[in-house]
Amino acid sequence: MGRRRGWATALREVVARTAVGRITAVAAAFCVASAGLPGTVAEATGTADAPSYAFDRNARAISAARGTTDAVRLEPGTTYRSALAGREKAYYRLELDDAATAYVSVTAVPRAGTTLASGDGIRVSVQNADSSSCSYDTVTVGASREAHPVTAWGAREILAGKGLCQEAGTYFLVVERTETGTEDGEPWELELAPVSEPPSTGTGVTSVPEVWNSATPAPLVGEPVDRPGGAGFSGATAVGQGVWRDEIVPGQTLFYKVPVDWGQQLYATVDLDSAGTDSGFVVPALDLTAYNPVRAEIADTSIGYGGTQKSTSLPPLPPVRHVNRYAPTNPTQSLRFAGFHYLAVYLSAHVAERFGDGPYGVKLRVRIGGTAQAGPAYEGGSVPGGVFDTGARGGQSARQGGADDAGGGDGAMTAVAVGGLGTGSVLLLVLGVWTVTARRRASAQMRASAQNPTA
Repeated sequence: MGRRRGWATALREVVARTAVGRITAVAAAFCVASAGLPGTVAEATGTADAPSYAFDRNARAISAARGTTDAVRLEPGTTYRSALAGREKAYYRLELDDAATAYVSVTAVPRAGTTLASGDGIRVSVQNADSSSCSYDTVTVGASREAHPVTAWGAREILAGKGLCQEAGTYFLVVERTETGTEDGEPWELELAPVSEPPSTGTGVTSVPEVWNSATPAPLVGEPVDRPGGAGFSGATAVGQGVWRDEIVPGQTLFYKVPVDWGQQLYATVDLDSAGTDSGFVVPALDLTAYNPVRAEIADTSIGYGGTQKSTSLPPLPPVRHVNRYAPTNPTQSLRFAGFHYLAVYLSAHVAERFGDGPYGVKLRVRIGGTAQAGPAYEGGSVPGGVFDTGARGGQSARQGGADDAGGGDGAMTAVAVGGLGTGSVLLLVLGVWTVTARRRASAQMRASAQNPTA
């Protein structure tokens, strides 16, 4: 008995020498790495009750100019963080050639807790040096009148048959508050993400197909998989076809991204669990908004809440096609390129007043319809790279799963699967492997010592 106790003690010492140092180092490394994983605590900057928008951690801080003379130049591939004060227009500069199309999304984040008017929001336009508008977009906080992230976009498009804004030169991104008479006295923080799309060597077709599968499929069913949503576009959690589960608190927005290839259709439904109490009704309570790879809004849906479970789905969306940019209206116009499309789920802060602070369970049901097709032959790459690519080409999309496949497919979804693993699970797996290895080495050393006591 005494010998066994001594052997066990020696084994523990060997294990400690071979594993503890590595375990400590790996634990520290995973703690650091977890700060960058979608859905971790580090992504939720703000109070625990209502995490605020998580800006891109690599965003470059810049000041908005009040006129064109001092406007800071925006470079595609770099994300910027700025602010919009009061009713003054904010100017930023773009230097563009006569070949590539430029997009700039602007996400505005009003100060949390501010009561706004339904028409409060931002207006974004791209103008040439002669003040002519190349594009404009307006987005408001809507009927909730709550301070939450809103995103609008501007574009200088190179399109056949379009005479304005086709030449190379200096252009300006102009951001301003919508005029509603409401003023909270606080600047709205901005995240600006410029993207450049190269020209394509196509046939010049500009007619948009009128026939497509507009039937509404049944919402995807299957066992839900836990997948915490991100707190911003840059930290959006990657998901594929499947049923994904998370929790949300009133006033919070969850961000997900879904790879949608050329020729495919995106379907999405969001479910909100019951509160267990009947304390009135909130309209609107839950919003689901879809954005394309350059963060331009495609479509949205919202639903009221009376304490019992509710569900709402995006309207049927046409397939992703390059020619869709010639469509006169959304949602077709925004479904113009393949890539990661975003889904944002927002729960009204008024839900807390009626039904409590939560959290509330939500399920996101994602379906990808159609077969992946070959895309346009681009003359070069996007800036930043890979914006209009899902990572899989040819035949059946790698992200297509069965109707009951909550985990999606493989291929490009490998990263999605990795992102779905909890940091703690990965850490325990690695530590377990190292512990077993260390024990085997220790056992081998003890056997060698027993066979050669003088060693």
